[in-house]
Amino acid sequence: MSINVLMVGWELPPYTSGGLGVASFGLAKELSKKGVNITFVLPKIHDYDIDFMNLVFADIKEVEKLLGSSYTYSSKFLKKLKLHDPASDYVTAALKFGERVLSMAKKFNGDIIHSHDWLTFPAGMASKSVMGKPMVAHVHATEIDRTGGHYPNPDVYEIERRGLGMADRIISVSEFTKNTLVQHYSLSPSKISVVHNGVTEIEKKHFPEALSDMKQLGYKIVLYHGRITLQKGPEYFIHAARKVLDYKDKVLFVVSGSGDMQGRMMEDAARLGIMDNVIFTGALWGDEAYAMMQSADLLVMPSVSEPFGIVPLEAVANGTPTLISKQSGVSEVLHNCLRADFWDVDEMANKIITLLDHSELGGVIVEESSKELPNISWEKAATNTLSLYEELV
Repeated sequence: MSINVLMVGWELPPYTSGGLGVASFGLAKELSKKGVNITFVLPKIHDYDIDFMNLVFADIKEVEKLLGSSYTYSSKFLKKLKLHDPASDYVTAALKFGERVLSMAKKFNGDIIHSHDWLTFPAGMASKSVMGKPMVAHVHATEIDRTGGHYPNPDVYEIERRGLGMADRIISVSEFTKNTLVQHYSLSPSKISVVHNGVTEIEKKHFPEALSDMKQLGYKIVLYHGRITLQKGPEYFIHAARKVLDYKDKVLFVVSGSGDMQGRMMEDAARLGIMDNVIFTGALWGDEAYAMMQSADLLVMPSVSEPFGIVPLEAVANGTPTLISKQSGVSEVLHNCLRADFWDVDEMANKIITLLDHSELGGVIVEESSKELPNISWEKAATNTLSLYEELV
């Protein structure tokens, strides 16, 4: 039996601000290979080269005006400074998206509604109200994750709570996130299915070495790659860097990314006296990101609350060992890596120093973690998602 799915998403590659679009694309592509017919609804019109599913655009003219940047911020610091909270604009845009999808859903004869994250929950709930079909709410991150549990935006939280309550089933990207949903949203564990993300197979290219002059001078490279937001723990990366540099001076800490905490991250580096050893590249994507990963001796993901985290898998695919926080969902499937609590900068620094001093350790970690990648696939995620669909229809 072929299943027809109305999938509601916020973004798809190459027009993405983070991992949400990448995950939505990877899952949808593998589901289509299994015979699932997907109509994917997006808020904005872009020119996509996608032929495995039907793309439909709500074409919300107000979106560009409302959304000046991706939804990445620390509401704790904004509230302290009495600044405007940009999440309110995202709430307005999400509600407008829901209104537009409501009229569109009346014309869609499908079996399942699948909504990716809170931005699409109003659209998912509207679709369910007119279609009368089961709704799957896919949680890639919660407001608790994005704010580190400090001052969550009440409007966003309420949209999450209502969407998760109306959903017939919930997909969580990790056990870590499932626990958050149970603890902070009072949901029954039996309603939540864990479907780990995968990683898109990366073509094994070998790029010219980034920062080659510095490498020739004997410098080691430790890489932070991702959004510079409270959730990702950028300040812990900088404080660990300070401790490493107390023992080793020929280390460069490269920050690839952008976000609302970039200014603070720079200020912390300057205050700690390590700006000469910290390089801010801006956000790197695609081959540029992979080239930097291949040049790095270690990738560090010090997230405060990471529902999953695809970046370490991309690093492994590019031959780079990883150090991840214990507060990350990817640690449930990637076992051959270094781990530390995000707040334990002493332990983080100790592990960075150990790996830089013993390059053979990094080689062993990469060799063993590479063996794990085939089992962390979108095909596996699609198989588990399809089983859930079949239970509902």
